[in-house]
Amino acid sequence: MLVGVCDFPGSYAFPPAGYGGIERWLWAVAVGARAAGADVHLLGPGWLPDLEAEWVRKPVRLEDVTAGSLAERELKAAGYDLLIVGHEYPSLPAWVRTWSQLDCDVATFQHSPVFQHTESAFDGKRSRLYCYSPEMVERYADHQPVPELAVHLGLNEEEPPAAKGRDLVWLGRIDEEKAPHLAVRAAQILGRRIRIVGPVFNEDYVRRHEKIFSADNVEWVGELGGPAKTAAIREASVFVYTYERTYVEAGAAVFGESLRAGTPMAALTWREGTCAQAALCDRTGVTTVVAPDADDESASEALAEAIERATALDHAEVQAVGQHRFDPTRHFEAMAAR
Repeated sequence: MLVGVCDFPGSYAFPPAGYGGIERWLWAVAVGARAAGADVHLLGPGWLPDLEAEWVRKPVRLEDVTAGSLAERELKAAGYDLLIVGHEYPSLPAWVRTWSQLDCDVATFQHSPVFQHTESAFDGKRSRLYCYSPEMVERYADHQPVPELAVHLGLNEEEPPAAKGRDLVWLGRIDEEKAPHLAVRAAQILGRRIRIVGPVFNEDYVRRHEKIFSADNVEWVGELGGPAKTAAIREASVFVYTYERTYVEAGAAVFGESLRAGTPMAALTWREGTCAQAALCDRTGVTTVVAPDADDESASEALAEAIERATALDHAEVQAVGQHRFDPTRHFEAMAAR
């Protein structure tokens, strides 16, 4: 099987060393495809030039190819069986025009809860859409989505054997949608330290919660990548997951990242059917569901209870389950199957 994994214009490298959800997912699929025995071409100029020593890298984007051009003829001659692409592209006319000439399947993962696809983007066979959680499957029901947990990988983020860990960790983009202030408050209730890892996306949000974020139990780490990011997760006793009440998480990378590193999770959700319920089980984490009209203090208290319960979970078992559930080879094979 010949698989093309397509980049897209963006601010992160392919693959990224730190933050960058869709970019990390595309890299995971490429790694999984190769491990499954497929031939893989990295399509597009965004892939790091350093990869050329070990990967076939072709700096062409389908949306830029004109009809009858040499680039189109070369794409057709390659004989691709499957293209893996960001979720916008099966609804982009210029991309679809070139893809229609290639006689191959296309698969993508829905990484946005609001993007609107064209009516003809997916037929469930030759063109397939995959969604992480029951609520995402419901949101995109018109496009025949397939339930599947996304796998995300970065450069040099291989996980060593699990360790017991200490303190708490929260990782992600720091803004109102992700609500890390709830994680910090839950840690305060327990009298525990928490490390906040990630880039600040919203300075106003941080200022509004300055009293909580500047507390003595909080360590601001900033954005990490590679071994340092993996270590920050692995060295924690519990990964604390939060988000804002009305936000819909489309395909969070942190579940796979934490479980593969062997760190159990305590997740705060506001309803059933979210990514947390899809990703976690009683061996890997604790999910608490709080009514959306509850205040922040009540939500933080419920999260604190979940953290205490998650602390008792076995890290080695968490890692064994996580590396099976979020295995890139298994993930690719699921997406490659009609």
